[in-house]
Amino acid sequence: MFAFFLSSGLFLGWSLGANDAANVFGTAVGSRMIRFTTAAVLCSIFVIIGSVVSGAGASETLGKLGSITAVAGAFVVAFAAAASVYLMTKAGYPVSTSQAIVGAIIGWNLFSGSLTDYESLTKIVATWMVCPLLSAIVAILFYKLIVPVIKIFSVSMFRLDALTRYLLILAGIFGSYSLGANNIANVMGVFVPVAPLSDISLFGIVTLNAAQQLFFLGGVAIAVGVFTYSRRVMMTVGEGILELSPVAALAVVWAHSIVLFLFASQGLEGLLITLGLPTLPLVPVSSSQAIVGAVIGIGLLRGGKSIRWRLVGGIASGWVATPVIAAGVCFILLFFVQNVFQQETYRPLTYRVTPENVELVGQAGMDTGYLAPLAGKEFSRAVDFRDALSRSKGKAVTARETATVMHYTEVDELEITREGISRLDTACITAEQKGAVAALAGRVFTHTWCFDEALARLSPQWCLRDNDSDFNRY
Repeated sequence: MFAFFLSSGLFLGWSLGANDAANVFGTAVGSRMIRFTTAAVLCSIFVIIGSVVSGAGASETLGKLGSITAVAGAFVVAFAAAASVYLMTKAGYPVSTSQAIVGAIIGWNLFSGSLTDYESLTKIVATWMVCPLLSAIVAILFYKLIVPVIKIFSVSMFRLDALTRYLLILAGIFGSYSLGANNIANVMGVFVPVAPLSDISLFGIVTLNAAQQLFFLGGVAIAVGVFTYSRRVMMTVGEGILELSPVAALAVVWAHSIVLFLFASQGLEGLLITLGLPTLPLVPVSSSQAIVGAVIGIGLLRGGKSIRWRLVGGIASGWVATPVIAAGVCFILLFFVQNVFQQETYRPLTYRVTPENVELVGQAGMDTGYLAPLAGKEFSRAVDFRDALSRSKGKAVTARETATVMHYTEVDELEITREGISRLDTACITAEQKGAVAALAGRVFTHTWCFDEALARLSPQWCLRDNDSDFNRY
């Protein structure tokens, strides 16, 4: 059954390869600097490498939108996202799997009664507008920098052509690796928490955990999509919006890569914080929007008359329609899968208000007076519990209050088993941390925070650190 449910993730991977390959090699192919076959081979190889080596590409911000708790739900979410991407790909428009996944997750949240983190959603949606604008600016600056350099050094046409082709290949390789590393979690991320897979060893040299196995399969699906269906979207990006010269194509590809780096680098964020400068949010941005914005930037630099604005309008409408379509398809399919095929699409969560957890909320520095009328009551849906909190308080509770109260009241029967302990990835936790978990074998915890406290008592490595957000987040 899991193999069947995984098929929707493979479909989404195929859709991503068919669509997003245009973002890394579309301008090179469209400008006739690189043949499609060469681009497809390089893109496929480095997408798979990026997926397996650096596959934890989904950012924490995206993960906060919703945590899929059942494999059938993960199947529907991935299928809804894949279907929306496929429809746009078939129409020849570059869209974003990140947008599709966001829409599908929101559809799952609506169906399951889970809460959507609107702060995270606002950050992501804001980048959908900022990303193409920033990419256009970077492309213009890059182009205005490289053209005078070519004139100063009097680069011959033949040497310029060879150098540009070489740089386009390098940019495409880097972009393909990043595509796999940053987008494979959009493809397979919803399956990681529910995958019944164990670590496997390859010839005793390399060990692949469950996530890496999924990322490899997703990477292969992306590669198949690149070969079988990406040519049309490559030509839309490469020559449909604007006919690009080889140098302009180079500026577009590098602008696309730079913008993705700006929104993904924790090192850069730390440096800006150290210097007291504002930072960009670390959220998954759309590579499609980055590449289209860069192409439009070059067109504006030329005066804007050669830009096919009707096509740009179609692409922009696709960006708006994709998450809406994904959310609607996801909601409808979840209804049929759960009620017609009798599959569990989400694991119901219970929220129970007790004197003990009310006291813990108070220790967190929050008012607990409005929780008294709810003592002894249980709620089976997060949205119902949030609405009850607001009615009891007499006004809407803040996102921080909601998160804190739900953290302490959520009932989650956690059983620590030997099998589960054996599946812990020691690449992610230390031997001491794993030993602390092993010491709790056989115990059952009613709340997650009870488990957290038990681990913290056994090992200081499980304790939160002051002023160390990276460690605490990890």
